[in-house]
Amino acid sequence: MHSEGDPIQRLIEALARLPGIGRKTATRLAFFLLNADPAYAQELAAAVVEVKARIGYCEVCANLCEAARCRICASTKRDPQVICVVESPQDLLAVEATGDFDGLYHVLHGVISPLDGVGPDDLKIAALLQRVRETDLQEVILATNPSVEGEATAIYLQRLLAPLGLKVSRIASGLPMGAQLEYADKATLGRSLKERRTLL
Repeated sequence: MHSEGDPIQRLIEALARLPGIGRKTATRLAFFLLNADPAYAQELAAAVVEVKARIGYCEVCANLCEAARCRICASTKRDPQVICVVESPQDLLAVEATGDFDGLYHVLHGVISPLDGVGPDDLKIAALLQRVRETDLQEVILATNPSVEGEATAIYLQRLLAPLGLKVSRIASGLPMGAQLEYADKATLGRSLKERRTLL
C-alpha cells in the first residue's frame, strides 16, 4: 500500500525495498528512526546522500571507490601479475579480509544469468580482457561464487582467456555449492584461495 500523504508509510516502503528487509523489519527500523535522536537521523541521511554522490567505480578494476583508482589498484605493494576476478565489491572485501591474497582484482558486477536477462555484455568482461591484453599478467584467478551462474561465468571466462597464454585458476571447493563469498568465514575462503586449481 502506497500512501503519498503518510511519511511513516513512505519511510516503511522505502526501507522495505532494501535487500533482505521485509515489511516487519522495515516497520521496526522506521519506528527506531522515529524514536532516535534527531542528530542520528540527520547523520544517517547525510551518509546515504554522501556515499551516492562521492562513490563511483575504479577505472581499472571496477571496484567501488572515491577516487579514479581504488586503493588496491593504486598500491605499489600488490602483485600486478595476478588478478582475482570476483562478482561484486562485497566479494572483493571478503577475499581481502582473508589476508591471503596480495594481487589485484577485477569486479564483474554480476554473473551470466540468462533467466535474469544478464549476458556477458552486461558484465565487466570486456574490460577484463583489455587488462589481460595490455598488462604482463601471469595468472587470473576465477573467484566467482560456487553457484550454477558463478560456475557458468567461470567456464565462459576460461574459454575467453584460454588463447591468451596465461595461467587460469579457479578457487578450490572449500566453499559449498550455493554459498556466497561475502558470507563465508575467513578460514574457508582463505583455504579456497590457497588450494585453487589450474584450469589452463
